[in-house]
Amino acid sequence: MNIVCLDLEGVLVPEIWIAFAAASGIPELTRTTRDEPDYEKLMRWRLGILKEHGLGLSAIQQTIATIDPLPGAKEFLDELRSISQVIIISDTFTQFATPLMEKLGWPTIFCNTLEVSQDGTVTGFRMRCPQSKLTTVKALQSIGYETIASGDSHNDLAMIRASRKGFLFRSTEQIKKDNPDLEAFETYDELLSAIKAAL
Repeated sequence: MNIVCLDLEGVLVPEIWIAFAAASGIPELTRTTRDEPDYEKLMRWRLGILKEHGLGLSAIQQTIATIDPLPGAKEFLDELRSISQVIIISDTFTQFATPLMEKLGWPTIFCNTLEVSQDGTVTGFRMRCPQSKLTTVKALQSIGYETIASGDSHNDLAMIRASRKGFLFRSTEQIKKDNPDLEAFETYDELLSAIKAAL
């Protein structure tokens, strides 16, 4: 029994915070998990910037409404879901992901949640579980699944390495250099072929 576990941002959709950095004119927000391995540290830093600029959830959601899946992502996901169970495992938040899941045809996603006050201020965040990507693939393995995983960032490495097969997809040159044993792909056709071969 196989199940494919995919990262979301950078793999199927553009990076939300990079898009919001451009829309808000706050270049510091371009920092992502490609740059910072500690996700909770990164999120606390982001929330500090939002507070400093008086920006709330609605401003980010307005940007998300303009984001479309990466070219070819939905077709890749549709074909993949026709041959295997697929779960998107992301460190994003339900308040960000829902409109993007609609555009991707409502795949299953495991992600986290933001804490938002009545006035729309993002006051904090709740992670679904510690080391959510690694914890999730181990949980799937504990109930009889063999996992195949792919992602692009530091926070994907643990789930990729814990899986029976794992691949980097559109990652950075530094991450690829630091993990030379991991196969790395740039196109959906390449990734689909590799996953098919692993199934």
